[in-house]
Amino acid sequence: MFMKHIGLALILLLSSSLSFADRIKDLASVAGVRSNQLVGYGLVVGLDGTGDQTNQTPFTTQSFLSMMKQFGVTVPEGERVTLKNVAAVAIHAELPPFSKAGQTIDVTVSSLGNANSLRGGSLLMAPLKGVDGNIYALAQGNLVVGGFGAEGADGSRITVNVPVAGRIPGGAIVEREVPSNFNNGQPLVFHLKRSDFTTAKRVADVINTTLGPGVARPMDSTSVEVDAPINPSQRVSYLSMLENLEVTPGEEAAKVIINSRTGTIVVGKHVKVDPVAVTHGNLTVTVSESVEVSQPNGLAAGTTAVVPDSQVAIEQEDNPMFKFAPGPSLEDIVRAVNKVGAAPGDLMAILEALKQSGALKAELVVI
Repeated sequence: MFMKHIGLALILLLSSSLSFADRIKDLASVAGVRSNQLVGYGLVVGLDGTGDQTNQTPFTTQSFLSMMKQFGVTVPEGERVTLKNVAAVAIHAELPPFSKAGQTIDVTVSSLGNANSLRGGSLLMAPLKGVDGNIYALAQGNLVVGGFGAEGADGSRITVNVPVAGRIPGGAIVEREVPSNFNNGQPLVFHLKRSDFTTAKRVADVINTTLGPGVARPMDSTSVEVDAPINPSQRVSYLSMLENLEVTPGEEAAKVIINSRTGTIVVGKHVKVDPVAVTHGNLTVTVSESVEVSQPNGLAAGTTAVVPDSQVAIEQEDNPMFKFAPGPSLEDIVRAVNKVGAAPGDLMAILEALKQSGALKAELVVI
């Protein structure tokens, strides 16, 4: 049954591998137009007794005391502070390109200590920094937590989803803009999301056909340089027109993808196999142990004894040998494999053997 599904999946792959035109915006990104990662540290308060156990997470207490000191509240030296409604958290967010001061972005908050749940908590104001150490946003707000948990007096507990992580939609205000070279007057550069010399050439050809020869130049298998106006407003309109041009991407190299953990096998359109014969079968040896009682008759001398009885059986699968003709198509490969009825694990072994023999004309990728 599994192989029937495999065969169907491969045939669908063949039928869907026809070339269709894609927009340049779906094939490439513009150099310099990128998001930036932000990270921060803060405290979530207002928890219903599900915060950090501060005797095991001293950094939560240190952060709390430091915050209180900023508000003029000083805890006497040596005084033990026990908190139940506070949790130390890590905060991370993605700063979109061209974000301006005053705009808001979503943030994700995750527990750093041993808090049981962040449900119902509020994040106090925390700075979010970039990799350069500068503060780019300030985060604060009420958490939206999708998970929850419950615990009984006998120690039994149940947890649904993840209660120690949550989101704050629009929870951070941008305070600093990230410099961009988009308006520096230099040519635009498109970076292909999947490197391919054919696709890079076709992108340049489509742009040159639309705007005139020499406007676009493929630099390598990933980048295409395009002349652009110097005026920023014109560059926006110019890029809007370019990114909606349609290009037929180059076809991928022949590959066979194997996921040994899930048994998934994907065979690409251009996979070919040289003439070769394949047989694959399993030899199963079964050993069963049983005991029998040896009982002498009433007039014979002797004692009752337990005698072991071992039975050994050998079963071999009668799988026929199948043959690949010269240069078979993907449909031929699927038909031959389905005919022999190999299980996913056997099919992986067959493909690996074909690759080692040099008959499989494709890259074998194991993930």
